Parts: sequence; structure tokens; C-alpha cells
Amino acid sequence: MPDATPAVEETIDAFHRGGFHIVQPKGRGHRAGMDAMLLASLVADDRTVRVADLGAGAGAAGLAVASRLPNAEVVLFERSAEMANYARRSLLLPDNAHLADRISVVEADVTLKAKARNDAGLKDESFHHVIMNPPFNDPGDRKTPDALKAEAHAMTEDLFESWLRTANAIMLPGGQLSLIARPESIAEIVAACGRRFGGIEISAIHPRAGENAVRILVTGIKGSRARLSLRAPLIMHEQGSHKFSPFVDDLNNGRTAYLRR
Repeated sequence: MPDATPAVEETIDAFHRGGFHIVQPKGRGHRAGMDAMLLASLVADDRTVRVADLGAGAGAAGLAVASRLPNAEVVLFERSAEMANYARRSLLLPDNAHLADRISVVEADVTLKAKARNDAGLKDESFHHVIMNPPFNDPGDRKTPDALKAEAHAMTEDLFESWLRTANAIMLPGGQLSLIARPESIAEIVAACGRRFGGIEISAIHPRAGENAVRILVTGIKGSRARLSLRAPLIMHEQGSHKFSPFVDDLNNGRTAYLRR
């Protein structure tokens, strides 16, 4: 009798104008796009560095960092076994052969603490950069019937506290935290940074001039005591158009980094 189980649909998508590709589910789960590319643009470091991508999904942001920075070694941490498998399959694509030896995938829950966290591969003080695109939907929001997407998008209590606790633990002194989130999370993020991260820089991302922000980019330095600064807004599209501004297009395609001030 033939197997009636429907095949899982998936796509292989190009980023950085073909600089790398990722395998990801189609019609279910979280699909990587602009957020991942903007997150990756926050890492600007020509040294030989180790970068942790927390909640990496299929690996788009981590691969984007490796694509732009030839001296970066990236570890993709992902709790979902299914999404971690997509990341591993992405590394096996022939189009990613030039990056694969600098990227690894670790299946781990980034909210683990102490010894359990270290045993899972999230080693203390072992990364120069930590990037993250945490789940952003409030638990009270309308639930999606897609369990894989719900896991990627549903915010849990004290999410930023637990994720930033791990980021601080695995980061070397003076290392950089980079994250992308929704504007309504700004207070929780600043509170979770606490005395762990200083020199916090926040940029609001607006679709067009005069429209409300839809995302924020946040960076901070472990152990810094510098004050928080709000940067000039980042405008994605030209007025009356869906075309990206030249600078945002450069960020999206890995031609430049979004440098700290």
C-alpha cells in the first residue's frame, strides 16, 4: 500500500546575490529573510573570530556572517531538531562548500543554565560575537496552527533575560551582542542587558519615512559601562516604493556592515 503521508515541501533559497543558499521549509515554520540579513550586518570584525548564532533556525544569519567575513567561524545553535537538520543540509549544498568548513550546527536549548548549558556545547567565554533573532510574538497573540512556526515565533516569559544570560555567559569579555526584535520589546531588552552589556546602541527600522518602526537593531558590549544611545532611524524603502534604499540593499546583500558608532 503506498504511503499517503504528504512530502514536506521545501525550497533552496539564495542570499547575498547567490553568495550562499539555505534549505528551508515551504508553507510552514519560520522562513528566513530580511531580518536575518540585517542581523548579520551588525557583525563587523576582520579578526579571526568565533560567532554564536542563537536560535539559528535554518542558519541564514550565521551563514550571512560567514559569507561576508572570511575569518569568522560560526556555530549555529538551534533547539528544534527539524530546523537544525535544515541547517545541516544547507551546509552540505555544493553552493556553500566555500563556507561549510567554518560553520557547525549544535542542537541545544539556549535557555539552559550553568553546567547543563556548557554540556550542551554553549561553552563559557568562547565567542567574540553572539547574534540572535529571538521569538517575538506575545503568548497572547493569535496562535498559528503551524507548530514549527509557533515554536520559532512564540515568546516565553523572561525570554530576553534567559537568552541574554546565555549570551553573556558564552561571550568573551569585550565581545559584542547583536540582536533584532520588535520595538515593543525594547524595555525588556534594556532590562535584560542590565550590567551585562553596556554601550547599547539601538536603531529603529522604519518601512518608509513617516511610518512607525517595525523592528529594532540592538548591539551592546560585554562589560562596557558606556551609556545607551539611540541612533538615527534606518529607513528601508524609498518613498512611495517597495524598492530598498541603496544602503539597506547593501546590508541585505552582504556588501557592507551596519557599523557601531
